[in-house]
Amino acid sequence: MGWKPDRKIKKPLYTQIAEYIENGIIEGRFPVDKPLPSERSLADLCGVNRSTVVAAYSELEANGLIERKKGSGTMISRDIWDLTKKRIPSWNRYIEAGTFLPNIPVMQRIRKQTDESDLINLASGELSSDLFPNEFLRDILAANQFTSNLGYDHQQGNLELRKTIVDHVRKYREIVTEPASVLITSGAQQAIHLVIECLLKPGDAVVVEDPSYSYSLPIFKSAGLKVFPLTVTKNGINPAGLIDLHKKHQIKMIFLNPIFQNPTGTLLPYKQRKEILDISSKFGIPIIEDDPYSLLSFSDDHPATLKSMDSNGNVLYISSLSKIAAPGLRIGWIIGPTSVIERLADAKQQFDFGHSSISQWVGSQFLSSDYFDVHIHLLREELRKRRDTLINHLNDYFGNKIKYYIPMGGIHMWCEFKRDIDEILLLEESIKEGVIFAPGSILGTRKRCIRITYGRATEEQIHQGIRHLFHAYEKIK
Repeated sequence: MGWKPDRKIKKPLYTQIAEYIENGIIEGRFPVDKPLPSERSLADLCGVNRSTVVAAYSELEANGLIERKKGSGTMISRDIWDLTKKRIPSWNRYIEAGTFLPNIPVMQRIRKQTDESDLINLASGELSSDLFPNEFLRDILAANQFTSNLGYDHQQGNLELRKTIVDHVRKYREIVTEPASVLITSGAQQAIHLVIECLLKPGDAVVVEDPSYSYSLPIFKSAGLKVFPLTVTKNGINPAGLIDLHKKHQIKMIFLNPIFQNPTGTLLPYKQRKEILDISSKFGIPIIEDDPYSLLSFSDDHPATLKSMDSNGNVLYISSLSKIAAPGLRIGWIIGPTSVIERLADAKQQFDFGHSSISQWVGSQFLSSDYFDVHIHLLREELRKRRDTLINHLNDYFGNKIKYYIPMGGIHMWCEFKRDIDEILLLEESIKEGVIFAPGSILGTRKRCIRITYGRATEEQIHQGIRHLFHAYEKIK
């Protein structure tokens, strides 16, 4: 067998192999009375992984062309033209045909490794469990005070929680709104998905920060949007770049994380926040403000959100309890014009019939409690210590081999290596060493960069993680 699949074309390797064998069966190159090559031997002949051959054989079996019997190998079906033969769906074709795209392979690998391996986790954008308000939440649940209806709630979310959020954002984020302008979501990511699916259409041009968390979301591509990245420096994005992009591409929406941005940890200066709002008003471009971290400032200076500065109603504001309490509560919210909120609520109702009554009740109790201030203060102090620990060990191990932004809040640090390295190769070596991080290339266009999250690991784990990262770095010289 001299044939091999062509890696230069876009068609998947397993599909090429399946088609080659199917054509060989039809043309008689593979006789009915002899078994087909084993998965391992065919993988060697084609120069592919065994899993690729498994997928190819599964495709052929789904089409009724082959039979796989334990102990006998893989045989050509003797009655492949029998219309009454039972067949199974070709699931691989269905998977590929779906319009909702999967996460990129590196993101899938990071998730799989963090779920299944005992690694020091400097990759996941979340708090460690010891930073959750566990005792307070247990006390809430133990008090047996839940009296709400366990049936379907209002499609915008529980009214008491929405009232609590109105009070919360007025006190802590200087945002003035009303319950009718609030939609409860299953975290901030669902909020972003709702905005994209309900307010944009294929071909629309949008701006995202580069690097940014939004850059890694396949939903933009699934929705057929034209995504234009705008470079983030230590001072955030340049507002003038928005004007240039809008003149060229008629931008329909701007996605921003201006306060302690993910992944760079940078704070967009007040002057630039004001300029971006002015541009939004001048051209009528909506801004989607993702604000997970504004309460996690390491100083007494609490930066103003874009929404608090928005006098025209141009900003859709998204936040959640995931980064200030616990992601497992799955409580997020969108604040915006009532007509927009009603449109998004209608879509959410179609997806999941609304949010859990119990988690909404717990979220309302937490946000309205006197303990909330205590928790946020303790959380800021602990995250500041972990940031400082990270900086100290980066300096100890890497010295002048690396440069980074010092975040003044949030949970992420953006690092750039001085020499040219392959951050994906570094990731693989780091996993072998027992630590994992997020390569910068999955979050933007810049090379030699990585994101380190210090909210997920303890101070001791941060120390050990940076030591293991340095060992991996030394191996790929």
